[in-house]
Amino acid sequence: MSEKYVLALDQGTTSSRAILFDRDGRIAQVAQKEFTQLYPQPGWVEHDPEEIWASQFSVMAECIAKAGATTSDIAALGITNQRETTVVWERSTSKPIYPAIVWQDRRTASFCDQLKADGYEDMIKTKTGLVIDAYFSASKLKWILDNVSGARAKALKGELAFGTIDAWLSWKLTNGKVHVTDLSNASRTMLLNIQTGEWDEELLRLFDIPASVLPALIPSSKVYAVSESIVRSANIPMAGIAGDQQAALFGQQCTQPGMVKNTYGTGCFMLMHTGEQLVHSKNNLLTTIAWKLNNKIEYAMEGSIFIGGAVVQWLRDGLEIIRSSADIEELATRVKDTDGVYIVPAFAGLGAPHWNQHARGSIFGLTRGSTKAHIARASLESIVYQTMDVLRAMEADASLPIKELRVDGGATINNLLMQFQCDALQVPVVRPQIVETTALGAAYLAGLAVGYWESTQEIQQQWQTDKRFHPTRSREEMQPYINGWERAVRASIAWANG
Repeated sequence: MSEKYVLALDQGTTSSRAILFDRDGRIAQVAQKEFTQLYPQPGWVEHDPEEIWASQFSVMAECIAKAGATTSDIAALGITNQRETTVVWERSTSKPIYPAIVWQDRRTASFCDQLKADGYEDMIKTKTGLVIDAYFSASKLKWILDNVSGARAKALKGELAFGTIDAWLSWKLTNGKVHVTDLSNASRTMLLNIQTGEWDEELLRLFDIPASVLPALIPSSKVYAVSESIVRSANIPMAGIAGDQQAALFGQQCTQPGMVKNTYGTGCFMLMHTGEQLVHSKNNLLTTIAWKLNNKIEYAMEGSIFIGGAVVQWLRDGLEIIRSSADIEELATRVKDTDGVYIVPAFAGLGAPHWNQHARGSIFGLTRGSTKAHIARASLESIVYQTMDVLRAMEADASLPIKELRVDGGATINNLLMQFQCDALQVPVVRPQIVETTALGAAYLAGLAVGYWESTQEIQQQWQTDKRFHPTRSREEMQPYINGWERAVRASIAWANG
């Protein structure tokens, strides 16, 4: 192929990015733009879908221009996105009828509690692989249809479209010609039967969702449209979609059962590839579709941590004890440990394996001698401990010890964090040369669909280690720290329970 690049659109929770990858899977150019986080009420989190689109469009144009490229240099476009975030728009005008309700939003928690009380937990878990929680899209979509004036009537007439962010971007990129989502994103809505790979009528009835609002389902790697919003005369094949965590799993080349990756972003997300076998968790993890590739659905087990890197943003924006996120490592290394301070960053409830949507953030163990350095270090360590809780649950479910943890995401540049993670887990932690594995996964899926890369075997040759961390402290040395964390989590949940 004569085209030089594959373009990945990485639409995240706090920023939109566009990255051009070359044939060796290396970054040729990148552009990024943050967008507004809206908090209209405690526990509510919203985005402006038009601002998401504008930011994504601008970084896409900027990235291509900075590379000195034109759209004819791009073989394919892949999309990866923050998952579960819910957008509803009018088909005729492409205008959203309400802000996007973000995955972190808790407004439907009491409705989800009612579903549990009514005994729907087992049915929903069997069909969707998910636990009942406000995190997923179905209750958010129901809320919009129930609370926006005239929305339900319009939906019943077929005038509205629902989508997660991938579907919204695909719609905008094609000027409203294509309304699709891939199976990895659809498996996060709580409306998809992950065994059949189809929307489920019983779930649609339960959530009172008209089928007319739903996007069509497509594989994760397939040419499904051409872009029309960039340059009309040189459209780019749109050929890959995957939710951000599944894209990172693919970008990390965790394509064999038992391989595990953890992404350190706004939240932290650990996925274990389980192949074509659907494994139901006994330890409060999720079962999710990893991707549909070569006509085969492959699955993963997932542990979701709601607040990972977001705890560092809170130190920066909420407490203002650091100026930029990069400052935290230097501040945290000013002290040798946290001096007994623990932070449980349950700002949006606790995710896996606790799934307590009413838990709230807490700080324990403060003394007069506690400093901002102790708080910074405790914040970093909270990311490690939450990851450890998920990994333990995953090992128990899979009945096999995990040999290594592949890591990616912005926070992995923090060597203090990675070393402490390694010590807590007592397994090697492996950071790849390219930590932008979410975007890379989307690029790979798109490139495979158009033959830019011939096969997954060719892609596997490209994965290279940047640094492998080995434990520097024994399990016995780490145990007192871990005991303190477990006590802090129990106390945080007790506070929530009143």
